[in-house]
Amino acid sequence: MIIKGIAKKGAYYDSVTLMIVSKKLNEIEGVIDSSVVMGTNENKAILNSAGLLIPEFEALNDTDLLISIKANTETVADEAISKVSDILKELLKKQENNTASVLHSLDQAVEQLPEANLCLISIAGKYAAKEAKKALDKNLHVMIFSDNVSIEDELDLKKIAKEKGLLLMGPDCGTAIINGVPLAFANVVNKGDIGIVAASGTGLQEVSSIISNNGAGISQAIGTGGRDVKKEIGGIMFIEALRALNNDEETNCIVLISKPPHPEVLDKIAAEIKNIKKPVVGIFIGGNPDVIAKAGAIPAANLEEAALIAVSISKGKNIDHAKEMLDNREKETANLAEKLSKKIRGKYVRGLFSGGTLCDEAQLILKDTIGFVYSNTPLNEDFKLDNLWKSKEHTILDLGDDEFTSGRPHPMIDFSLRNKRIAEEAADNEVAIILFDVVLGYGSHISPAAELVPVIKNATKTAPNLLFICSVTGTDGDPQNRKEVIKQLESAGVIVMPSNVAAAKLVSKIVNK
Repeated sequence: MIIKGIAKKGAYYDSVTLMIVSKKLNEIEGVIDSSVVMGTNENKAILNSAGLLIPEFEALNDTDLLISIKANTETVADEAISKVSDILKELLKKQENNTASVLHSLDQAVEQLPEANLCLISIAGKYAAKEAKKALDKNLHVMIFSDNVSIEDELDLKKIAKEKGLLLMGPDCGTAIINGVPLAFANVVNKGDIGIVAASGTGLQEVSSIISNNGAGISQAIGTGGRDVKKEIGGIMFIEALRALNNDEETNCIVLISKPPHPEVLDKIAAEIKNIKKPVVGIFIGGNPDVIAKAGAIPAANLEEAALIAVSISKGKNIDHAKEMLDNREKETANLAEKLSKKIRGKYVRGLFSGGTLCDEAQLILKDTIGFVYSNTPLNEDFKLDNLWKSKEHTILDLGDDEFTSGRPHPMIDFSLRNKRIAEEAADNEVAIILFDVVLGYGSHISPAAELVPVIKNATKTAPNLLFICSVTGTDGDPQNRKEVIKQLESAGVIVMPSNVAAAKLVSKIVNK
C-alpha cells in the first residue's frame, strides 16, 4: 500500500464538485481511498484521521487544492492523480453546456422574474449579508442558506426586514416550505392547515414529514436560523413568523420548534403566544415547557409528539389520541428491546447523525438511561470530545456541525465521512450499537441506501452481533422514496424505527437491559 498526494496552489473548486471527483477516483481499481479537498485546517484534520495527510500539505491553506490517494501500488496512485485534471475538465464542460440561463447578479434575476417575491441566497458567508440587503431593498423576502454571517449583520438585516414586513429566514437556514414549495433541504409533504415556525432545519424536516406521513399537511413552514432565538437577535423573526401564521387564513394550527431559546427570548415568545387565536404546539428541545404552557400553548415532550398532537388537532381529534398512539408504541419498543438485548456484543453506543437537532434529541433521550454522553455538541460541556476523530465510551456525534463541514459537503449530501466512521466504530469490539439518522428530501443524497448498505454489510461480516438502528426522515413523495429506502436498509439488517425519538428510545431500552 502507498499514499501519494499533490497540491495545486490557488485552485478553488466547490465542495460538491470535489466530492464527485473523489468518488470517481475511488472507482479506479486498486485505489483504496482518496480525498480531493480544499486545504482548510478541518480538511487537513480529516485527512490525518483517514491516513491521507502527507507532510507537504501541512503548510498549505484553504485556497489550495489537496489531492491524496491511498492505493495498492505507486502506479495506481500515479494513474489516479493524473486523472484528476481530466475529471475536473469534464465536470466544467458539463456545467458550460448546461442550457439553463446563467444570471450574474440579483438585478438580472429580478429583471427576468419580476413576479418573484422571495430570494434564496447560498454563497460564501462573507458576501451573503450584502446580497441579502440588496434583496430586502427590492422588497423581497429572503432565505439565507449561507452560514458564517456575523451576528451583527444578522441583527441589522432582521431589523430591516421587520420594518418592511418581510421575512428574513437565516442565516444558516437549511429548510423552509413556502406556498407548497420546498426550499433547500426540505421534503415533499402534503398541503394542509398546519403552520410551522422552526429555528431548526432538521427539526422542521422531522416534524413536517411525520405530519404528512400521518395524513395531515403543511400550510407554511418558516425557518428562522438557529441564532434567531439567542439573546443577541431576540427572536425577531421567530415572532414575526408566528404573527404571519396567525394571520394566515390557510393555517389553523401552529407548531413551534427550537432548541431552548434564551430566557428573555422565551418570555417574548410566550407573550406573543397569548395573542394567538389558534392552537399552538411547542417543542423547545431540552427546555422547560412550563413557560409556554402558562402562555396557553400545548407543550410536547419531543418532535414526534409535537407532530402527532398537531395532526390530532388538524383532524379534529382530542390530543390524547396522539399520546395513546405513542404509549402503545412504547410497549412495542420495550418488547423489541427485550429480544435485541440478548443478541448484542460490547457495551457502548455510537451515534452518527447528519441532523443537529436529531443528535440533540437522541442525547436527551439517552441521558435518562446512561447519563450524559460524549459529543462534539454535548448537552454537558464536561463531555466535549477532546478528539473529534476518536469516539470515547458512549459517543453521539453531529456530523453536520461546522467542525466537520467546513470545506466539505454536508453529510446529507456526502456520506463518505460517515461511512468511514461506521467502519471504524464497527471495528471496536466494545461497540454494541450504531445509531444513525437518514434524512431525505431535496438537496439530500439521491441514493442514501446505495451508500450505506455496502458499508453496513461489510461491518456486519466482521461484527455479526453489532446492532444498526436508525430512523428515516422523509416521505414516500421525496425523490429518494422513504418506503424504498427503508426496504433497502432493512434488507441489510438495519432496524428502522418510525421516528428519531423511537430509534433513540429503543437504544435506551436496550442499554437499560
